[in-house]
Amino acid sequence: MIDYDKLIADKCREMKPSGIRRFFDLANQREGVISLGVGEPDFQTPWNVRQAAITSLERGKTKYTANSGLTELKHAIAGKIKDQLGVSYNGDTEVIVTVGGSEGIDIAIRSLVNPGDEVLVVEPCFVCYSPIVSLCGGVPVPIATRAEDDFRLTAAMLKEKITDMTKLLILPFPNNPTGAVMDRHDLEQIAEVLDGTDILVLTDEIYSALTYGGEHCSIVQIGDMQERTIYVNGFSKAYSMTGWRLGYIAAPEPLAKQMLKIHQYAIMCSPTMSQYAAVEALSACDKDVEKMRREYDQRRRWLVKALNDIGLDCFEPRGAFYVFPSIKRTGMTSEEFCERLLNERDVAVVPGNAFGESGEGFIRISYAYSLKHIMTAVERIESFIK
Repeated sequence: MIDYDKLIADKCREMKPSGIRRFFDLANQREGVISLGVGEPDFQTPWNVRQAAITSLERGKTKYTANSGLTELKHAIAGKIKDQLGVSYNGDTEVIVTVGGSEGIDIAIRSLVNPGDEVLVVEPCFVCYSPIVSLCGGVPVPIATRAEDDFRLTAAMLKEKITDMTKLLILPFPNNPTGAVMDRHDLEQIAEVLDGTDILVLTDEIYSALTYGGEHCSIVQIGDMQERTIYVNGFSKAYSMTGWRLGYIAAPEPLAKQMLKIHQYAIMCSPTMSQYAAVEALSACDKDVEKMRREYDQRRRWLVKALNDIGLDCFEPRGAFYVFPSIKRTGMTSEEFCERLLNERDVAVVPGNAFGESGEGFIRISYAYSLKHIMTAVERIESFIK
C-alpha cells in the first residue's frame, strides 16, 4: 500500500480546508436549509452579456486568446479604471485578464514572495490570502481589525506589524466578510506609513462597485501609491458573473511582466467566450450594476436593523454584500453557533473564525439573496436565539 501522507507536500497537507466550503457542504446535505452562506449574487448575468457570449460561440470564436487577454478587453478594462478612479494603465502592458480575481491574487503573491518574506494580511478577510503566502514559503502576518474601528486598518496597526522582512500588504476593501470600507482619509494614512519603504500593496477590490453611502476610493488614487500597488478586480460580483471565471490585474509593467509568466504556464489564457462577454459588460451594463447595487442596499439596511433588533450587535457595513454580527452575548463560539443554527433551525451561515482568528465571536451572513429568503432566515435565527 502506498503511504500517500509521505508523498503529499507538507505545506499542502498542513493547509486547512476552507471554512466557507465546509458549511456550504453541510448545508447541501440537509433538506429544507435556508443558506445565507455563499457570496454569490442571486441575479442573472445581464442578458446582453449572455448574448455576447452566445454570439462569440456562433461565430466560432473558440480559440485561445493572447495570454494576457483580448486586446479589446484589456483596453476596455484600462478605460473603465480611468473613468472610475482617474488613474491610467497601459492596456497592452499593464493589464492581465485572469481566471477570476482569485487567480489574480494567486499570481500576484507568487510573483513577489520568497521564502521567509512577511506578508501583512488584514483580517478578518477572504480565506485564500494566507494559504497562498504559506505555499510560497512566505510568512503570513495577520493584522486583526476590530469592530470598534469599523473593521478598518489603521496606521497604528500597520506600523506595529512592519519589520525588515515585510514584503507585501494585502488590502481587502470593501471587505469580505465584514463589509467594511476604507475612505480616502484612511487610505492617505496608510500611504503615509508606506512612504519611503519598499513594501508593495495588493489591493483586492472585487466589491468596489458595491459600496453604499459614498464613493469608493482606491489606494491607487493616493499620491504615488499606484507605482507600488497591484490592483485586482473582476466581473463576478458587480456583474453577477461568478461562473464565468473572469477577473483582471492592473499593475506597473515590471510587476505585470513577471505575473504574466506564471499566468502563461499555469493557465494559458482566460476563457475566450467569457472575455467577449466581459467586453459587453464593461461597455453596456452600468445601469444593471446600479440596479443590483440599489437592491443590495435595500437588503443591507433591512438586515442590519433586523439583526440588531433581535439582539445580535451588528455594525453597519458600507460595502460588499455581507454583514458580520457579533454572537458573543450567546456564550457560544462561532462554530458552535453556526453548527447549532444549522442543526436546530436549518439556517446556514459562516463562522467568523473561518476568516481569521480575529473573526471569532462573529458570523458572516450574506445578503446576496432575495429579501423574502433573508426575512425567513432571520425569523429562524430569532427563534434559535430565544
